[in-house]
Amino acid sequence: MNTFPKVLITIGILCIVIGGLWMLIGRFIPIGKLPGDILIKRENSTFYFPIITSIVISVVLSLLFFIIGRFR
Repeated sequence: MNTFPKVLITIGILCIVIGGLWMLIGRFIPIGKLPGDILIKRENSTFYFPIITSIVISVVLSLLFFIIGRFR
């Protein structure tokens, strides 16, 4: 029962760190504004579907987890 609050605190800290890194990286690398992402602007609405961004993030995470899995 004592480990659950520690896990929640750890997850919260990780979210804060990842969010901060995402903001810093976003200033130098245009994450979410890659060619191939769909952006439709109409009079009263905007539709954005980041296809290429999703693929890039998926490939990077897959490689990262593959490398981590190799060393375990």
